Amino acid sequence: QVQLEESGGGLVQPGGSLKLSCTTSESIFRRYTMAWYRQAPGNQREYVAMCTPDGVTNYATPVKGRFTISRDNAENTVSLQMNNLKPEDTAVYYCNAIPNIVDWGQGTQVTVSA
Repeated sequence: QVQLEESGGGLVQPGGSLKLSCTTSESIFRRYTMAWYRQAPGNQREYVAMCTPDGVTNYATPVKGRFTISRDNAENTVSLQMNNLKPEDTAVYYCNAIPNIVDWGQGTQVTVSA
């Protein structure tokens, strides 16, 4: 069974940075666009960013210019570098392929607070 494993979350002050990582199977990683999503308490899961196998990226408006998604094809890992974090970025962050054909992982908690 293919799995997704997210890591790298934590507590950070506003303006700080975190780097999230997500690993999955090679069969998924090499074939599909990979994306990050997030879900804040009381909200639905929302799209954050995506990266195609060829390295084309796209970002949701709230994170554009602050977050950078990247892929490490040797490690089957997709990362999300998050800079200038804001309290409204607080959420559980998940990764998945597009389409979301893999069962969702546990996610990684990001908390931005003074």
